[in-house]
Amino acid sequence: MRIAAPATHAPTPGAPWLVADIGGTHARFGLVAELGGEALEVRILRCAEFPDLVAAVENYLDRIPSGARPSMACAAVAGPVRGDRFRLTNAHWDFSISESRIRLGLDRLELINDFTALALAVPDLPDSAFVRIGSGVRWAAEPMVVIGPGTGLGVSGLMRVQQRWIAIPGEGGHAGLPVETEQETQVARVLREQHPVVDAETALSGPGLGRLYRALCVVHGVTPAAQQPEQVCTAGRRGTDDLAREALSMFCGMLGTFAGNVALTLGARGGVLLGGGILPGIVDFLADSDFRARFIGNRSIAGYLDPVATELIVAATPALRGAAVALEQHRLIPETV
Repeated sequence: MRIAAPATHAPTPGAPWLVADIGGTHARFGLVAELGGEALEVRILRCAEFPDLVAAVENYLDRIPSGARPSMACAAVAGPVRGDRFRLTNAHWDFSISESRIRLGLDRLELINDFTALALAVPDLPDSAFVRIGSGVRWAAEPMVVIGPGTGLGVSGLMRVQQRWIAIPGEGGHAGLPVETEQETQVARVLREQHPVVDAETALSGPGLGRLYRALCVVHGVTPAAQQPEQVCTAGRRGTDDLAREALSMFCGMLGTFAGNVALTLGARGGVLLGGGILPGIVDFLADSDFRARFIGNRSIAGYLDPVATELIVAATPALRGAAVALEQHRLIPETV
């Protein structure tokens, strides 16, 4: 295995780091000009408007008044990162990491899972970046979990190792569907009739909320009034559609069970942090739902999850900070190919 590039140098105003958060719908970009610094010149682009990462990055850099051309970059991406070829799980981008690095003229280009980046950002975020959902406290230096429904369902662990927080990437969103109630069993039956594979992400995501609503309409023999997940969310919060409200309640309850299962698996006494694009818009609904009760649940290991904090991340672009942290952690480690 040969050395492809020197260790990552520190960012400066003249040679900043490029950081990105790329989901199934939007790509967020920023520039970091100093170690530990906030991302500057943040822009949000729609993935569907570009054929690949390179085209989106070039469009972003063309918008920057300073004309800065970074030599180092880290992109947090929605999907598993294995080898040189990457394809977004819920979008059309399919590209080679090494070829993209060359086309962009970068010395180093790293890709990490978007929820790995979100997890890495958590220790650096201020208290104002979180909204507590129910009781519980974060136990210092104990393992944490980051979970978030958006275009998909992201999951990552976070552990303290030798004074440094290490993210544990995974694809927990593709674990089993967390069904508990009779109503959820009926909805799951409908979903399995409609989809070849049904997992947690099938229900606990933006598209998943729409699927829950349509499945409830099938169960009740009603024609769906809402067509898009955003409409289901709005009608559910406002109470203008009873089945939309029921779908949103089911969504929150199932998410609570799922979050509790992940917390038990990783022993996340340091807290469960919730991210993604959906939950910040339904903070009050989530807090009043069965989420927290289902998180604790009626489990054989009674009391284990009672003191564990569940908090919602409300910071604007936390994964950009996580991408910068990844570069900081790797700053003294040479890249290899």
